[in-house]
Amino acid sequence: MTFERQVILLTGAGRGLGLAYARYLAALGATIVLQDTGADRYGFGEDDAVAEMAAERLRFMGGRVHAMGGSLDSRKQCHRLVETVLERHGRLDGLIHNAGWVAHQEVEEIDEVAFDSMMTIAARAPLWLAQAAWPAMKAAGGGRIVVTTSCRAIYPQYVQKGLASYAAAKMAALGIVNVLAREGASHKIVVNALSPVAKTRMWGVDGEPEELRPDEVAPGAAFLVSEACVDGGWVLRAANGQFHATRATEAEGVDYPQDLQGVCATSAAEIAARWSRIALPAVEPRSR
Repeated sequence: MTFERQVILLTGAGRGLGLAYARYLAALGATIVLQDTGADRYGFGEDDAVAEMAAERLRFMGGRVHAMGGSLDSRKQCHRLVETVLERHGRLDGLIHNAGWVAHQEVEEIDEVAFDSMMTIAARAPLWLAQAAWPAMKAAGGGRIVVTTSCRAIYPQYVQKGLASYAAAKMAALGIVNVLAREGASHKIVVNALSPVAKTRMWGVDGEPEELRPDEVAPGAAFLVSEACVDGGWVLRAANGQFHATRATEAEGVDYPQDLQGVCATSAAEIAARWSRIALPAVEPRSR
């Protein structure tokens, strides 16, 4: 697989997973635009040197890498980032939105500022970036967009206390991916989600971990942003060098919304009495 002559924009790529993606794609020949605000692990502060230092390291390894700092806090800033990439490079073949952080606040502690900040980086920013990239990708005959979600939001058995804002934003990102995948299909703009797990500074890990290494996730990100990826609307789960693609799929035989292939009931009491049947996994049509 090669990315020669392709320009890929990666956000949050100065460290951790984003840097692993940038390193992998640069080695495959991509021209990388490496964006990072330089925020700390809690999302605070800015330091343009983080992006520049990461780009310099990759350039030393032979990569074509360009650093960009700046915030992704508004539609205007996201659009300006994409516009700058197009002005400097004349094209944008792929976008990976990796920027983000994990913030813990249990339900009684959540405030509007913290919630809005999480929604901004995990849901609003990828939407504004995709919006800005859309016309250029349409004109070029296609492109690839990858948005980061999390199994900590998707699967109830993996949620953690204190991550309501994080989970809300990551599920919002997944909804955006589903819609953009449908909107992009006729233009050959392929939009997918990546749900990665790696031990980085978000885990409080410095240096190379013994397991769950960022480099083991990078091939998945590279595939999703490559021309080999032609199907949108998937969530690619990636961890420990293993990959699993999944997406929500309706049960067979459903004629939504008239016929859910569900259990019939006309009262709350009937629902309660039939709950053991109603709550079965939606794998096959249920008896009425």
